[in-house]
Amino acid sequence: MGFSCGLVGLPNVGKSTIFNALTAAGARVDNYPFTTIEPNVGVVPVPDPRLDELHKLFPEKKKVPTTLQFIDIAGLVKGASEGQGLGNQFLAEIRNVDAVVHVVRCFEDPDVVHVDGTIDPKRDIEVIETELLLKDLETVEKRVKSLASRVKVGDKAAKAEYEFFERVRQALAQGQHIREITIHEHERPFLKDLNPLTLKPVLFVANVGDEGENEYSREVQRLAAERGTIAVIIRGRLESEVYEAADTDEERRAFRKELGIEESGLDALVRAGYEILHLVTFYTIDGPEVRAWTVPKGTHAPQAGAKIHTDFAERFVQCEVARWDELVREKSLARLRELGHLHRHGEKYEVQDGDVIHFIVA
Repeated sequence: MGFSCGLVGLPNVGKSTIFNALTAAGARVDNYPFTTIEPNVGVVPVPDPRLDELHKLFPEKKKVPTTLQFIDIAGLVKGASEGQGLGNQFLAEIRNVDAVVHVVRCFEDPDVVHVDGTIDPKRDIEVIETELLLKDLETVEKRVKSLASRVKVGDKAAKAEYEFFERVRQALAQGQHIREITIHEHERPFLKDLNPLTLKPVLFVANVGDEGENEYSREVQRLAAERGTIAVIIRGRLESEVYEAADTDEERRAFRKELGIEESGLDALVRAGYEILHLVTFYTIDGPEVRAWTVPKGTHAPQAGAKIHTDFAERFVQCEVARWDELVREKSLARLRELGHLHRHGEKYEVQDGDVIHFIVA
């Protein structure tokens, strides 16, 4: 899997419409809050023109793209962290995702009520951010209380963890997100089982009307930049209709071209997600598949190999690496070897985006 995203936002901002546009999964969409009462989950192949080009060299093999998972939970409202609305029930569903996708309403429609009556991206974003922060504060306070009782009875092992979470608690109480707190490497394991919501990278989706970019979406872009992240503009309803009307990617591209949509919402979101999560894609062409794999930047070859099979990390000897564009141009590994463009690397090699790798194991 490439990565997983949890979709959050107020009710009636179009989260389920965006979900449909991204996944073509047919989630129910109605004009009242809390339509989504069970989390919708969709898994979609990541669009990858490089994989398409590599597959042309080996058409007899199966093409296997990496995938992207979306989880759409019920709309959050003010007070969700204290049990208001339905979204609070499902916050646990997004604790294990890689990134949070915050959908913000940027369209006017008198037939679709806004829970607060007016369109105001700044206010809406702050409501959701506050609820996620308060949920983390509640979780951390429970952990601090538990650790304090252990420290009190002389548990020395709990002291460092207690001091860390007390520092986190104080920061959250002052409105600071956990991703904004300085966390030392030895402290990161303390957070592993909590999976705090405000530690996760966030990107924004400005859900606009059929006309496209507007003053509201530009405000979302500005607010995203302030937070050091990215805002993607998606014409949610229009893109959802494109998926309903077309059966193939070629037909969808043609529809989008007619509608003046240069890049699909999925393509834009994938690109932004890979950027904020610092991910790279490598490829394998061994066996019956031409396949894409996703790993974090800086991943060493043995650990990348473990994505294919867990034994590869322990049995790794070396790897042969080609660049995808050179392989497409020269059309064979044998030709790249003749040109001296097929390189062998050891266990310290850091996988680069666009590598085609053959792993040699004992």
